[in-house]
Amino acid sequence: MRIAFVSVHTCPLAELGQNDTGGMNVYLRETARELGRRGICMDVYTRRHDPDEPMIVSLGENARVIHLAAGPPDEPKRALFDHLPEFAQNLYDFIETFGLEYDLAHGHYWLSGPMALGLKERLHIPAVSSFHSLGKVQQLVQAGETDSEHRIKTECRVVAEADWLIAGSPDEREQLVRHYQASPEKTHVVPCGFDHQMFRPMNKTEARRALGLDGSKIVLFVGRMTRLKGVDILLRAVAAMEEREDLKIVIIGGGQGDAEVSILRDLGLELGIEKHLLFLGSVPQENLPMYYSAADVCVVPSYYETFGLVAVEAMACGTPVVAARVGGLRATIADGKTGYLVPWHCPEPYAERLETILGNDVLRASFGKAALESVEGLTWPFVVDSLLDVYGEALGVPRWALQLVPCA
Repeated sequence: MRIAFVSVHTCPLAELGQNDTGGMNVYLRETARELGRRGICMDVYTRRHDPDEPMIVSLGENARVIHLAAGPPDEPKRALFDHLPEFAQNLYDFIETFGLEYDLAHGHYWLSGPMALGLKERLHIPAVSSFHSLGKVQQLVQAGETDSEHRIKTECRVVAEADWLIAGSPDEREQLVRHYQASPEKTHVVPCGFDHQMFRPMNKTEARRALGLDGSKIVLFVGRMTRLKGVDILLRAVAAMEEREDLKIVIIGGGQGDAEVSILRDLGLELGIEKHLLFLGSVPQENLPMYYSAADVCVVPSYYETFGLVAVEAMACGTPVVAARVGGLRATIADGKTGYLVPWHCPEPYAERLETILGNDVLRASFGKAALESVEGLTWPFVVDSLLDVYGEALGVPRWALQLVPCA
């Protein structure tokens, strides 16, 4: 059994927390690895971002990443559409050179959907597509970065021609049906997941001591530094709080020279809260559980989230979440039980929820315990079970049959 993942713009090996890296990278890496562990041969095709990186890199048992040339390595995401013909030709050449045969192609993001459709036509195999975010929805929230003019037209084509569509949440499934006229019968919900061996509660006192964050209430943000993530809302919320003397806002994501980080630093100065802000840049994923465990609350104030992996990782570490009532976050967070969902993109309600959680130790502990229990079914093995159900339908065989065919 051999499956081709195609992810033109984002590589599962990329450093997390940069502008175009995040939950999708984790999803690709962990689902490919888990499928590989089950005896399914996984090839993840992505664009070469670094001229010095090897063409083929192992992801683990039966899984590998294949880097293909498609435009200059540093080409921005919004310009990649023009390089899709080069990527497609290099993809076909690689398959022909090594005599590969695939049973199914799965495209990730709108740029990769046409590549999966090309493999469908060329190899006569089913094509599955996941979008991870939708152009029409980002236009509606008006908070995304400038995107390619080809995006929505391409998404509509992929929705119409793919054999199966995978949504990351019930909300995304509804958006695909409503805005793209996707067939409900061929649109399945498969959530993102988390590594339950990595993301688990640590002793809060020890985590804080190790991070040098003793003596403060800690509010944590983890994510890409883009306006879509709403970090400015968090900063304005902190400025609106009455009690913030011992408060530390730990912000993970972005890097040196990141324009959005500079904007946020200036905003912190303008609001008079700069002494409360700690910008850490990107942090290795294996260190994130310590930050989640050290935090009193994690805030996810995004304008749009297909799933919201950060919220799940935080809850897996026993930390409550205050998040925007958007996208997949609505399915992940139980309002008033595992944290709070805020229906407005303005700072005052965030300030109110933060003050409630930070000021009530019993409530915070209750939320944290319920949060930990709520994510038990979102580990990668459970996620891949659901993914294999979709693949099985596409191939006309039961899930268990897919896992018994050894890799060639």
